[in-house]
This record gives sequence, C-alpha cells and structure tokens, in this order.
Amino acid sequence: MTSEVIEELSRIIEDRKRNPREGSYTCKLFEAGSAEILKKMGEEAVEVVVAGALESDDRLVYETADLVYHMLVMLAARELDWQDVEAELERRFR
Repeated sequence: MTSEVIEELSRIIEDRKRNPREGSYTCKLFEAGSAEILKKMGEEAVEVVVAGALESDDRLVYETADLVYHMLVMLAARELDWQDVEAELERRFR
C-alpha cells in the first residue's frame, strides 16, 4: 500500500465527514461517534491478531486493510490525518 492510496482514502473519509451521504458506512461511523469508532478499531485489531496467528496470508492482508480504514476514520474524527502518523514515524526513525 502506498502513501498515495492512504492519502486518497483519507480524502474520501474526510469528504464523507464533511458531506454526509445516505447509506455510507463511513458516515454511519461518524454519526455513531467516537465510542463506536473505537469499538470498531478494537474489533478490527483483534481480527488482525487472530488472522496473524491462525489464518492465511490473504486473510491477514484483508483484516489489516479493515484496520487501516478504521484507523483513518478514527484519525479524521479527532481532526488528525495520515500525515500526522508519518511525521511521528519520521521523528522516531530519522
């Protein structure tokens, strides 16, 4: 996954936050609030751990993609974005 993919997904998530669309799962998460977003993050994190321990590589990749999506929603809910994460990683490793 490239940063370009993350950045595009982040833009879509931010657009859903600012311009809700009926039937959008992302909009439903924002409407439900931070507690629901965090609950989904926890569920997805557990699914990644289970897939990493017991399931196929394909399943691990699938679950990791779900986790990344929900992480981006959580960041957007807090008025943060992927660049904030990249900046922290750069600070740590450079």
